[in-house]
Amino acid sequence: MTLDMDNVEVFDAGEKGRGLRTTKDLCPGEVVFAEPSFAAVVFDSLSQQVCHSCFRRQANLHRCAQCKFAHYCDRTCQTACWDEHKQECAAIKKYEKAPNENVRLTARVLWRIQKDTGIVSDGQLTSVDQLEDHVADMLAEDFKELKIDMQNFLDYCPKTRHGKEYISHIFGIIKCNGFTLSDQRGLQAVGVGLFPNLCLVNHDCWPNCTVILNHGNQSTLNAAYHSKRRIELRALSKISENEELTVGYVDFLNVSTDRQRALKHQYHFDCTCKSCSEHLKDDLKMAAKEIDGNKPSDQLVKEVQEFSLECLAKVEAACTAGDFHEVVKLCRECLHKQEPVFGKTHLYHLRMLSTASEVLSYLQFFSEAAEYAGRLVEGYMKLYHPNNAHLGMAIMRAGVTHWHAGLIKVGHEMICKAYAILMVTHGPNHPITKDLESMRMQTEMELRMFKQNEHVYHSMREAALQNKPMAEASSVEDNIKALSHKQ
Repeated sequence: MTLDMDNVEVFDAGEKGRGLRTTKDLCPGEVVFAEPSFAAVVFDSLSQQVCHSCFRRQANLHRCAQCKFAHYCDRTCQTACWDEHKQECAAIKKYEKAPNENVRLTARVLWRIQKDTGIVSDGQLTSVDQLEDHVADMLAEDFKELKIDMQNFLDYCPKTRHGKEYISHIFGIIKCNGFTLSDQRGLQAVGVGLFPNLCLVNHDCWPNCTVILNHGNQSTLNAAYHSKRRIELRALSKISENEELTVGYVDFLNVSTDRQRALKHQYHFDCTCKSCSEHLKDDLKMAAKEIDGNKPSDQLVKEVQEFSLECLAKVEAACTAGDFHEVVKLCRECLHKQEPVFGKTHLYHLRMLSTASEVLSYLQFFSEAAEYAGRLVEGYMKLYHPNNAHLGMAIMRAGVTHWHAGLIKVGHEMICKAYAILMVTHGPNHPITKDLESMRMQTEMELRMFKQNEHVYHSMREAALQNKPMAEASSVEDNIKALSHKQ
């Protein structure tokens, strides 16, 4: 893939080191640049559920007959990935098992460097060697993990030409520069990759860009074009010429001190962006409920916060155990306790609403799920950037939940709103946006039907949900055989 980097240039960003800035004015949704991975691997836990070539989550994947570890959508995906997998395939066969993703990614990076050096195209603005590793800044626990990974790597690649110091350098680079890859629906992290140009984009808690993974074109039969997975850096708002490009390394939905702590631990720098320096929106994220000018006591707020943290831990354990009815019980109990104390934007309240709406939707209690999802979106809209991808995904899920609950007007409005956001963050060709476009058209049709005759609409909806045959009708809308409710 030829890298077109005409929109950006490297510059000295002061204490932040190197950075990227734009060389022209950019509009919201514009692709600043796209970049294929230098190397990428699927997470160990999902190795049999995600294609190792295009990183799409699929059923009935085909296993590599040689190493019996890598899995692919089909032979075309396998062929497209062979150049990246062939040395790994031989190493896994000889090692008789696959090491963890850190070791596998380090090996892939070193094999790529050995083959192509650290520069793979004229558009690559920095070599892998020039990226920061921060090994000297690692905490004792992280350094201990590094030593274990180093030993596993040497067992996995005993004939490596690289010295221990250089291998350690690559491990460090991956730890603080690796980019998490999501599946085609953007709902789950499925792997990690290294993108050298993206590594030059500095952090801001209120960034002007976002990064998404484009999984390539699976409709082509030519392996050379089948799986051109790449990240796309997209503008979230209008960006002026010579303005620095930034992305968020951590989720904004944390108070500034927690974000700073996470950034210091993972990326080894002190964030001094405006959001952190001025503690912007921290008051909303920890807001107590105010009624007629009166707020609950600090002691009561503290007690409910402690109760919420305990409850969130129990909810996580119940989710892991698959006991979703227990999750619902815990969420209802916690939300009931939070209601008179926390504001609508309190982080613990939003986290509980998020879990409750998702699990209730999974259990098909759509009316209650829709109520919680609507409240979640209301809180998110006061906290997130208007074009934030997390906000867009939350509105999409809320729209689908309302649709499932038979609240077609609100569902359609939310789906349209989510579509507008994801057109900016993901673009028109991403699978999520295409799904949303289909849902937007379907809900628009159903909304017209609803406005024509509510009784007929609800009767047809009930029949569709119960897989019953529908009566013939005269209008185009009435000839819809079933109502598609795909999340």
